[in-house]
Amino acid sequence: MTVGYKQDAGSVFVNCPFDAGYKGLFDTIVFTIFDCGFRPRCAKEIIDSGEVRIDKIQRIIGECKFGIHDISRVELNENNLPRFNMPLELGLFLGAKKYGSGAQKDKVCLIFDTEKYRYQQFISDIAGQDIEAHSNDVETCIRIVRKCLNDASGRKTLPGYKSIYSRYRLFKKELPEICKELQVDLDEISFNDFAQFAFEWLNEQ
Repeated sequence: MTVGYKQDAGSVFVNCPFDAGYKGLFDTIVFTIFDCGFRPRCAKEIIDSGEVRIDKIQRIIGECKFGIHDISRVELNENNLPRFNMPLELGLFLGAKKYGSGAQKDKVCLIFDTEKYRYQQFISDIAGQDIEAHSNDVETCIRIVRKCLNDASGRKTLPGYKSIYSRYRLFKKELPEICKELQVDLDEISFNDFAQFAFEWLNEQ
């Protein structure tokens, strides 16, 4: 799975729900990664009908040293079925770390759920690993993501989570005006739009 992929120590694979109900936390994670000096990557970054989706995900995983995985979306859909994409991608990431060669073995992942031990009821095979609870709270999410990247990377220049939280709130307040100036509908901005806006906004601060 990871053969031929050059791992980037500054890239973070984001594996989380993409639905509207999770968008607040998704934006939070992406912004925090940028503010900590890393680059967020996810399956939404490229739309290429010529590339099989699972191949694209494997490629991105192979190129990222860090991974943030949220397995909290266990609700049933209108057909009474759950979504298994997040556990699958977590499994691919863990498999790359376990069975990959070279730098792949240095992968570090953060696993999120809404509550600390709830995952034991639906994915008990990862019992024994440290699962973090974000409680659907933006500030808590920022604190945990920042701590993970700080501890795992060994960098000494990461900002504190409270300053990240303050900048994130200001950015979200200014985002509608940014979209207006660029003639982009706030409700329709893509992952790449949001990432570019956040990156440029942070560079200007």
